[in-house]
Parts: sequence; C-alpha cells; structure tokens
Amino acid sequence: MSRVVLSIGSNLGDRVARLQSVVDALGERLRAVSPVYETDPWGGVDQGPFLNAVVIAEDPELDGPGWLRFAQDLERAAERVRGQKWGPRSLDVDLVTCHQGADEVYSRADGLTLPHPLAHLRAFVMIPWLAVDPAADITVVGETRSVVRLLDELPAAERDGVRLTGVVLGLPTGPDR
Repeated sequence: MSRVVLSIGSNLGDRVARLQSVVDALGERLRAVSPVYETDPWGGVDQGPFLNAVVIAEDPELDGPGWLRFAQDLERAAERVRGQKWGPRSLDVDLVTCHQGADEVYSRADGLTLPHPLAHLRAFVMIPWLAVDPAADITVVGETRSVVRLLDELPAAERDGVRLTGVVLGLPTGPDR
C-alpha cells in the first residue's frame, strides 16, 4: 500500500474547479482533503494569487513513479503549460511525500524527487497539510522533522500569507464512493 501527500494549487481559470478535479480523480483513494487556502504566488513571478490545498491518498497499485504519472495526467487534463519556472498554473500537483507501507520513499531519479525538496520552505504546503495530519513529518536533508516545527521556523510573513478561504472541496461522488 502506498500513501501519498499531494499539494495542489491553481491560479488560472476556475481555480476551485481545478482543485476539485483532483479530488474527483482520486475517488475511493482519497483519505483526506484540507480546507482551501489562498496564497500569494511563491518564487518572485508577478501573477495572481493561488488557491492551495493538500490531499492524502492511498493506492495499493501505485508507487512513487505511478503517483507522478497520475499527477502529470491531471495537470495535462487541466491544460497546464510548463513555461516559466514558478509561473502561473492552471493546475499544479506536487508529490510532497510518498510511503510504501511504513517506509518513506526516497527518489532523486527520472524526474521524481521525494520527499519534495522545497516543501519544508512553503507555508502554503505545510499549513494545509497540518490541517489534515497534525502529526505530519518530512525528511529534510536526511533528518525526519516535524512539519509543525518546520512551519514555526518560517518567517511570520510567510505563514500569514496563507489565508483560509472557507471553500470546501466536495468529496467525490459516484460508483467509486
């Protein structure tokens, strides 16, 4: 069984619908979905604000590369264009962590870097993640660290830039649920 934490975000088009598309695609694999937060763009590119959330999912069939393919398929379906680094995105689906059973997956190959190398620097990842997993941890430079403590280490302005919206993504419906 693999368990993945996905950070999802959008700042183009119908942002809520883009995030909802991820929840819907996960179907019965979905284990948790955070509230939706609005955040200023990260990375210094002039653009509109993002909506962000975190989802946790499980699937006995998928491993790290399988989850990466799943995420990229969702981005393609949302017509994501990979142009400018940290630029506007119709949909961004990042693998934050992946576990096979009790073991955290480590990868630095084939376009897959796990755990995500910048997640511990991004309040827009950590705040939604803690909303659905208050005991979350992540390996940073070979050391397992509490997400709560990592978030506390960020500047207050970074944390304050993550604003709860009141938008709630609906659980998937249909034959898989």
